[in-house]
Amino acid sequence: MKHLLGNLMLSASMVLAVLPGVGSAQTPAQGDDKARRSRAQQLMGATAPKLAELTDDVLYGDIWERPQLSKRDRSLITVAALIAMNPPDQLRSHLAIARQNGVTEDELIETITHLAFYAGWPNAVSAVTVAKDVFARE
Repeated sequence: MKHLLGNLMLSASMVLAVLPGVGSAQTPAQGDDKARRSRAQQLMGATAPKLAELTDDVLYGDIWERPQLSKRDRSLITVAALIAMNPPDQLRSHLAIARQNGVTEDELIETITHLAFYAGWPNAVSAVTVAKDVFARE
């Protein structure tokens, strides 16, 4: 069950990560103005309010803010996990975040190449396709 919850949290974080307002722990109770609610609240708060709350408070409010790893390192770790899991939408989001957090294109491509041998060739090929799209948009 822990593994399932971890995967759900990771997946939710990937979708939400590049969207404005993520990490803000504001809830609808603090104002119904859509612009004031976090992205997690906007996307899933009405359907899964606890998951949105955990995303805001635990994942982005605590885990991503812990000083033991830099956001750059957290981005690289997250990208590696996503390459292994092969969810393209979340990978797309976190590749863009990794670039914002200082990870270079060369480092991301090297990560994909390295993981081809640990996470599977098809996952690496898919990741290159996603990376190419992300890099072209920058």
